[in-house]
Amino acid sequence: MALLIHRNESTYQLGVWKMDETIEQLLEFLPEKTYYEEEIKRFKASHRIHEWLSVRALLYTLLKTHQPVKYLSTGKPYLDNQYISISHTKGYVAVIVSSNAEVGIDIEQYSRRVHKVATKFMRDDEVTVTYKEDSTWSLLLHWSAKETMFKSIDDCEIDFRKHLHILPFNVNDTGSFESIEYKTVNQYKFHINYLLNPEFVLTWQIK
Repeated sequence: MALLIHRNESTYQLGVWKMDETIEQLLEFLPEKTYYEEEIKRFKASHRIHEWLSVRALLYTLLKTHQPVKYLSTGKPYLDNQYISISHTKGYVAVIVSSNAEVGIDIEQYSRRVHKVATKFMRDDEVTVTYKEDSTWSLLLHWSAKETMFKSIDDCEIDFRKHLHILPFNVNDTGSFESIEYKTVNQYKFHINYLLNPEFVLTWQIK
């Protein structure tokens, strides 16, 4: 099966799954097949079924056991005994799990369209730099990191420009940078990890 990236650290485990399989192949791969066949009946679009099953296939690959994903009223996912965060983009899904602390993950397809919406999430005091003579990567990392922060804070009233601040950093193939949120009274700081793939950017953090 298509496990593209796997990191098994002391406090978390994450994976990126390339969605190469058919729906039928995913159902055959997963345990408790009847459970998944019933669950996917609530989706009408085949691409949503494909994404949903790919997330479960990735989670099963990471944990080696069947663990139903549950959701809070806010839409935030959780497991009975672990924290979890989920993301997907065209052709890929990403999952991070931890038994220690709140986690967040985001994956974004490489696209220059991010330039058109940059004013919606970039602050005036945030800095973009070029990577291989292309500033798109820097913008995508800002956007993705703020999605990761948003998932970790779990507050629906977050303004990406006003409440989330990415501190200056240089862009490399992999790395990390710091950020801070201004939404809560605690003003949490985040250590954002990232990696670049020719087709996407991936960011994640453990709180």
